[in-house]
Amino acid sequence: SLLQLKLWNKYRVSNIPSLIFIDASTGKVVCRNGLLVIRDDPEGLEFPWGPKPFSEVVAGPLLRNNGQTLDSNALEGSHVGVYFSAHWCPPCRSLTRVLVESYRKIKESGQKFEILFVSADRSEDSFKQYFSEMPWVAVPYADEARRSRLNRLYGIQGIPTLIVLDSKGDVITRQGRVEVLNDIECREFPWHPKPVLELTDSNAVQLNEGPCLVLFVDSEDDGESEAAKQLIQPIAEKIIAKYKAKEEEA
Repeated sequence: SLLQLKLWNKYRVSNIPSLIFIDASTGKVVCRNGLLVIRDDPEGLEFPWGPKPFSEVVAGPLLRNNGQTLDSNALEGSHVGVYFSAHWCPPCRSLTRVLVESYRKIKESGQKFEILFVSADRSEDSFKQYFSEMPWVAVPYADEARRSRLNRLYGIQGIPTLIVLDSKGDVITRQGRVEVLNDIECREFPWHPKPVLELTDSNAVQLNEGPCLVLFVDSEDDGESEAAKQLIQPIAEKIIAKYKAKEEEA
């Protein structure tokens, strides 16, 4: 029915079973990954399972691939890319190769940026092998509870996923993968979402995220695509501002 379809769209459900907790008084989503919650917290000790700040969920020791450990508060004051990935997944491996270069460029430009690897590898050995290629920090593989809490916090439904946070730990974009692949020189870092995008192979995945307006223009005439952008940019900005005011994702 139409109502069912509206609910699927509203909560951007892309696979089932899917369990989403909402706060009945405000209608806001409390938690997208309800299935992980009831698996991790069968006794309901953490109820009402609301979103916690990143700094609280990540709290604890982090690793470097040379065996050094550091405390998670070392991330404070930096932009952070939270990178959900695994060696067994080919798109993850190819993104990691690009990400290593992006990480180097951003650090060299003098910006405070750190990447946190949250592994979905199937064994400690494969985690170690994969992490050996990475110049950033990771949640220890053995700390399954913390890895799972980070998955829950961001409602991760597939890998690779790169979530980019600002220096306060708030989400700038969930589409870090698309941004990194579209901006090899990292000129747009930290990749605040643009109201209007040009549709490409790598960002087409966003068509699954919710309602989209796609405007087709005659690409032979460059002036036309610029004029079309000018036309829809203010409309897109207005919509984004409206959702921001409601503290919801547009």
